[in-house]
Amino acid sequence: MQVKINGELKTLQNARTVAELLRELDLQGKRVAVERNGEIVPKSLHASTPLNAEDQLEIVVAVGGG
Repeated sequence: MQVKINGELKTLQNARTVAELLRELDLQGKRVAVERNGEIVPKSLHASTPLNAEDQLEIVVAVGGG
């Protein structure tokens, strides 16, 4: 299945939910914000939010520093 992530078309191997996508991208456990088709996906819904072909996702990873 192909989705657009941060403006780039990506082919997903096994991801069928937002949580699986984050695992596939090696972002599991990191502080991220996910937007799917213009709507924020709360962390509590990552496991139950399905991905569909041609979804447009924006993923932002929080980086600490100081």
